[in-house]
Amino acid sequence: MSTIKANDIQNTSGGIPTVKGQDLIPKAWVNFSQSTNTIRDSENISSLTDIAAGNTNVNFTIAMNDALYATAVMGVPSVVHLHNHTYCWLNTTTYIRAVHWENNAAVDTVALNVVVLGGQ
Repeated sequence: MSTIKANDIQNTSGGIPTVKGQDLIPKAWVNFSQSTNTIRDSENISSLTDIAAGNTNVNFTIAMNDALYATAVMGVPSVVHLHNHTYCWLNTTTYIRAVHWENNAAVDTVALNVVVLGGQ
């Protein structure tokens, strides 16, 4: 059996490389600040669009083939509250809307993480 070693593998279209039939590799991910609208690190994310407090469109570099993808999302609260939640709207193939709530109001968070699986 042979061993393949590589420091960098890239998909010919510029996206994340995948193994045929394998849907376990994230199609996109991002760590960003809603407070400053700054991407700290990402893959297959071209930009952010600040919609309103706590509402950000996360724009894909390469669109998903369909809107049947799944996300894992987590926002870090500014203060520990009893009613925090962060979620995404999955309604298009070109972006997702990440929304962060604290105490029944949409507010910007200093750290929001989104991982996207499927849809490509």
